[in-house]
Amino acid sequence: MFATTEAVTLTDIEKAREALQGVIHHTTLDKSSTFSSLTGCEVFLKLENLQKTGSFKIRGAYNKINNLTPEERAHGVIAASAGNHAQGVAYGASQAGIKATIVMPEIAPLSKITATRGYGAEVVLAGGVYDEAYNKAVEIQAETGQTFIHAFNDPYVIAGQGTIGLEILKDLEDVDAIVVPIGGGGMIAGIAVAVKEMAPHVKIYGVQAQGAPAMYMSKKAHTIKTTRDAETFADGIAVKVPGDITFSLIDKYVDDIVVIDDEAIASTILMLLERAKLMVEGAGATSLAAILHDKIPAKGKIASVISGGNVDVNFISRIIERGLVKAGRRVRLQTVVVDRPGSLQRLLAVIARVQANVLYVSHDRVERHVPLGQAVVEIGLETRDVLHTEHIMASMRQEGYNVRII
Repeated sequence: MFATTEAVTLTDIEKAREALQGVIHHTTLDKSSTFSSLTGCEVFLKLENLQKTGSFKIRGAYNKINNLTPEERAHGVIAASAGNHAQGVAYGASQAGIKATIVMPEIAPLSKITATRGYGAEVVLAGGVYDEAYNKAVEIQAETGQTFIHAFNDPYVIAGQGTIGLEILKDLEDVDAIVVPIGGGGMIAGIAVAVKEMAPHVKIYGVQAQGAPAMYMSKKAHTIKTTRDAETFADGIAVKVPGDITFSLIDKYVDDIVVIDDEAIASTILMLLERAKLMVEGAGATSLAAILHDKIPAKGKIASVISGGNVDVNFISRIIERGLVKAGRRVRLQTVVVDRPGSLQRLLAVIARVQANVLYVSHDRVERHVPLGQAVVEIGLETRDVLHTEHIMASMRQEGYNVRII
């Protein structure tokens, strides 16, 4: 049991590491030449997206389940989660041979819901964000007597997540800073305890989504603050109410917390996919997003915890499309042509000469704002970059087309 005045100690984290031997992966700490050159630092990615169940959450969930009493095991377990903790608890429960019920927000990605059920857990959908799912789980727990496994505000869970810090220090002894995503704060609390007790000179920075900044606000005020909403597509860190245990550890051990907006997170997901060939969810990309957007003051060797990779493929496709548009590599153009044979072919010939790839063409001769004898043409193009798009438009205008981006 946790008998010290501290909720979690280095000894607790070392015990968790022993319990997790043979259960989890000691994930890679991979130096990225791409992100290092972009930032002027040596950036190392702690790839928890490649962990069992696709995220770091298995560490804390399994450690908690491993420490349940026989009576608690007999009642089964219940948890609330946006998805990753759900899978961790479901996997841990299946390994222990006990029943698990998971309450997930209704907006949880289908991939996470399916995976959680695949590990044998019963899934209940309730509420729009984690906090609402948590309230429902508390109701069910009161009725069933199941043992509640909190996603972050539990000493055993925090100790399990803290094993990430031990691994980073083992693999990179001269690390200067560690950057960690924050939702409820379980992971950064555990990492901070482990690292600050062993190497107090190492800086620990947390990152929250701008639309869900409860722990950021709490750290600044040195008292727990809550938010009315948690508006971010990074569902894994969309938390309105910080934990009291995690807050106390974060307030003591974490050097600073910053926020990053969803646009920066989305662009980082795309960069990780394209440049590092890594599938990463929104919460998992926040730490690197903060580094890339100069939110972290540290220099030297920086470890960025990539916390999870459980992302719905449909959502990834939207991220890719949005990112390509923002980078100027996808563009929609509109112009007007004379409505007679050969007009569309001549327009497409201009586009072919400037080496743009046509994705689709829409030709509308009955649009009410277009004079008789003319047609509106909308063209979707794949381009190299913004300069290429400007060259395409200049070439079309030179040929007499009045063109605009839509």
